[in-house]
Amino acid sequence: MKPIFLLLLFFFALQVNAQDQRTFNPAGMLSLGGRTTVSLFNDHKNEMTGTGVGGQFRLRFSDAVNTDWFFDYITSDILNYAHRTDSHIGWSVLFYPINSFDYFRQTAQFKPKFRPYILAGHCFDYSKIEAKDGTNALDGALYAERWSSAVQAGLGTHLELSPKFDISLTGQYMIHLGNHIETDYDFTSNTLSFHEHKGASLAGHLLVTLSFNYKIARLWGFTKR
Repeated sequence: MKPIFLLLLFFFALQVNAQDQRTFNPAGMLSLGGRTTVSLFNDHKNEMTGTGVGGQFRLRFSDAVNTDWFFDYITSDILNYAHRTDSHIGWSVLFYPINSFDYFRQTAQFKPKFRPYILAGHCFDYSKIEAKDGTNALDGALYAERWSSAVQAGLGTHLELSPKFDISLTGQYMIHLGNHIETDYDFTSNTLSFHEHKGASLAGHLLVTLSFNYKIARLWGFTKR
């Protein structure tokens, strides 16, 4: 009995070591998060820096490819005569040029790490520009609105603070593909007018987004390597 017991103990030790050394494909991981966004270099003249909040979820498809599905609500002022709101709903593909297959392993030796990525995607957006109180509107038009779509591309990085939690910082430029609204303001008569221009334009805005994300579930199982 003793040799059999020692043999079983030996195979058990090998199995534990194999479990410790194995790595897993991170595909199938679902994350939820909140985000805050700053809009810079906007396409509208006289428009000031915009700020906003939103939410997102991520679904990872492979070691190198993740997806980001998001919603943003951003507000900004156009000097002291108009107020603008933008709502974005869309998606981005994140590509990781540097990978580490085992970073999902929960070990006591985990250390915070940066994971840079390249992103590109598409979104639908709704914009509304309203005259502020005290501003006269030409022909009684107090606001203008439009629906359009946009494409975005940029760079970012995750700061992984634990196997399940990360803080992400992204900078991306968004180009609107649909019609856009311009405002003209007469400072002498304090009168605001709106003009809609049709067709795509390369004008857009730079978005800087800070998000907090937590991995909540795996939608398909681990793959041993």
